[in-house]
Amino acid sequence: MRPILMKGHERPLTFLRYNRDGDLLFSCAKDHTPTVWYADNGDRLGTYRGHNGAVWTCDVSRDSARLITASADQTAKLWEVSTGRELFSFSFDAPARSVEFAIGDALAVITTDNFMDHVPTVQVKHIAEDLEDQTDESALVITGIKGRINRAVWGPLNRTIITAGEDATIRIWDSETGKLLKESDKESGHQKTISSLSKSADWSHFITGSLDKSAKLWDTRTLTLIKTYVTERPVNAVDISPTHDTVVLGGGQDAMNVTMTDRRAGKFEAKFYHKILQEEIGGVKGHFGPINALAFNPDGRSFSSGGEDGYVRLHHFDSDYFNIKM
Repeated sequence: MRPILMKGHERPLTFLRYNRDGDLLFSCAKDHTPTVWYADNGDRLGTYRGHNGAVWTCDVSRDSARLITASADQTAKLWEVSTGRELFSFSFDAPARSVEFAIGDALAVITTDNFMDHVPTVQVKHIAEDLEDQTDESALVITGIKGRINRAVWGPLNRTIITAGEDATIRIWDSETGKLLKESDKESGHQKTISSLSKSADWSHFITGSLDKSAKLWDTRTLTLIKTYVTERPVNAVDISPTHDTVVLGGGQDAMNVTMTDRRAGKFEAKFYHKILQEEIGGVKGHFGPINALAFNPDGRSFSSGGEDGYVRLHHFDSDYFNIKM
């Protein structure tokens, strides 16, 4: 499996997202410029210029017409995918961290960090079909979470919002009223900051990765813990294969300790686990720093990883991967 090395960012990667068709890959990094690539050969298609700070996450609409990005410059911006034109900018009092379109792309959930006197919030914004109707107003604001919210995603049918972050607790909220419906069990749940969260293709379950050196699989409706994958390093990124019973975990120790170890000791590989048996089935090495972002292509035939080293590595699976017998 020879990776395609994609060099376009000058700073560490923060997030990767494929569009629904799986032909475009969007990457976010700390260098202010989200980038779009062809997902099959890794050619750079273009960049989205306008942010003044690190870009933490992004999401692309179902028809691949619009991109939304959340940045440390205290804005979330809406872009036209095909031209790179900035369509609208949502302003906040604090850095924007996580962003996701709802089913139908008429709503977006955006989280903001705790900053100066501002508490972290989860905000729902209306996304107008016609730009002239677009406003900055929030349809819903959820507060009361302590610590940074690293991820907020929509639950099934947009009825709920699932949040996870620094306080190691996963919470499910009613997306209409903002009422807290469920939170994860302190004993069986994560013990340290949850760094990433990714949903299965059918949204029935999701996986979280944490700095407590584990990833956990949860039921989306009941918040029941289904599986735990244990590794020997902090987990920064996770994803679930849309077609096979595999999950991928990536991470490594803190960036500040990286220079003291060689690349093997730092464990900068993407590790694959069997989703049901919880056993490690393989690993892909290559990055010269912790892996910060992972994403499976929606067709399940390739995956990409983004690292602290500023590279995106695109891997098309060999036939062996599809014939793994457990």
